[in-house]
Amino acid sequence: MNMTDTKTLKYAKSHEWLRLDGNRGTVGITDFAQKEIRDIVYLELPKVGKELTQGGQAGMIESVKAAFEIYAPVSGRVVAVNEKVAQDVTLVHKDPYDQGWLFQIEIKNPAEANNLLTEDQYNKITTNGGH
Repeated sequence: MNMTDTKTLKYAKSHEWLRLDGNRGTVGITDFAQKEIRDIVYLELPKVGKELTQGGQAGMIESVKAAFEIYAPVSGRVVAVNEKVAQDVTLVHKDPYDQGWLFQIEIKNPAEANNLLTEDQYNKITTNGGH
């Protein structure tokens, strides 16, 4: 397991993270979010080929108590989904930044990533009540 340096990620206020690799991005939910959600029972991930818009719904996480929407941190086309996490949702809890990634996106407009937060900015939001 490779450990992600979370300082290199970009964060959405809706608690998704984005790892940039050229014009491709990997998306997951933050450690803060997985702790808040707790017992995940089901993940609905976007289909490969689906076009997403920044801030638009990309999927759904269902826990024992509630359902939470997953939003796209940037616009683009889904090019891969993490089949392992779809089969074993506990990976989101165990390893949200590496094995627990959700999907990969071919980014339409890389400048959109500038609208996202740094780790420090995101941590300020989450320490002040979460939203």
